[in-house]
Amino acid sequence: VQLQASGGGLVQPGGSLRLSCAASRRIFSSHIMGWFRQRPGKEREFVAAIRWGTGATYYAGAMKGRFTISGDKARNTVYLQMNSLKPEDTALYSCATATSYSTSPLEYRSWGQGTQVTVSS
Repeated sequence: VQLQASGGGLVQPGGSLRLSCAASRRIFSSHIMGWFRQRPGKEREFVAAIRWGTGATYYAGAMKGRFTISGDKARNTVYLQMNSLKPEDTALYSCATATSYSTSPLEYRSWGQGTQVTVSS
């Protein structure tokens, strides 16, 4: 499967963005779809994931309550709604898929190019 992330941009602190991750084909119900981000000078880090079949969601602690992951099965698309954005959320956001839940990017594959999110006044 090929994944394409979109929806990034420049937003002021406190603002919101919704990222999309479109898959080139149907996502298997047993699979996990995850969002990761890579901030300047930092390693790639887990943001959120969704178990495609059940809709169960998982979040990194720093994003819980501000970010919401969801999926549209008809469109084979995963979304990441980001609210109350902070300058430290500035990063390249990417989506990927895994066969089981993990917060390690090593367990994920089919990485897309990512979409840049910049939070700045």
